[in-house]
Amino acid sequence: MRYVLALPCPACGGRQTTELASRDDIRDEVERLWAFHGRRLRAPVPPVRLMDRLVFSQEPPLRLARCDACGTVLREPGAPGAAVAAAYAAERPGDDVLRWLFEAQRPGYRAQARRLTRLVGHTGSGLEVGSYAGAFLAAAHDAGWRFEGVDVNPHAARFARRAGLAVSQGGIEEVARSRRFDAVAIWNCFEQLPDPGAAARAARSLLVPGGMLAVRVPNGGMYATLRGRLRGRLAAPAAALLALNNLLTFPYRHGFTPASLARLLAASGFRVVHLRGDVLVRTADRWTRPWAALEERALKWLWRPGARLLPAHAPWIEAYARVA
Repeated sequence: MRYVLALPCPACGGRQTTELASRDDIRDEVERLWAFHGRRLRAPVPPVRLMDRLVFSQEPPLRLARCDACGTVLREPGAPGAAVAAAYAAERPGDDVLRWLFEAQRPGYRAQARRLTRLVGHTGSGLEVGSYAGAFLAAAHDAGWRFEGVDVNPHAARFARRAGLAVSQGGIEEVARSRRFDAVAIWNCFEQLPDPGAAARAARSLLVPGGMLAVRVPNGGMYATLRGRLRGRLAAPAAALLALNNLLTFPYRHGFTPASLARLLAASGFRVVHLRGDVLVRTADRWTRPWAALEERALKWLWRPGARLLPAHAPWIEAYARVA
């Protein structure tokens, strides 16, 4: 079924789309997601530990569409950007949740800090947009960077400040335009921003000549491929791969592909110098059944090498782009 978008695709400006998942399809994915984790979690699981695994900041979409011109996956109709920002700002994660996220994410962020250093060629000053618990800020500091963060959630910002990190509440548009950074990082929230193109242009205005923008986003193309396997003999492994990478029900505003992300960044004044595929960081915790934790580790271990070599076949994409 074809649809004309109310707002243009953020990657290419196109409005012609094809339906990827209907309301009934999304309802089926929600049921699959709950059944998947219901078998793998030990009751009683504290509700806060279901966030970003079974419960997300955004409600499931009414339907998903795919841009005919560039393949970007989009919610249709899309929620107003101000409403999405307000939903994130209103979340009240407990310190125990933020502390667990900080420790769980820090190893992966250490690797990202090393990659950023290698691609920039040196350490320096940096800004992270959507810093949340502050795990990347801490990892970047350990690697020799002088990073600070901004986040719309006041509870996360306070938690990070108590950990000794420089974080202010707000978004990239509230950073003084007189500031200059060697790098801007937008990990795991670029796809949720009301206007990713505007955010990329704002990042460019904050970067020194030759500065680097680093973003990490879910791969809409990989979601589309795997959701096409949710019927038939491959339904179970497809659902598992989607669920373990937080792609089932697609709780994001935009699902860029490697090509459409590079297109958006080029239009915003950047030159992509490195594209890298990856899997989601570990989500298993003490409420995960032991066999399920092993399952997650094995599936991601098997998928990670191919994902790194072929970003188009990865569930998550990292792009590193210099000011053109």
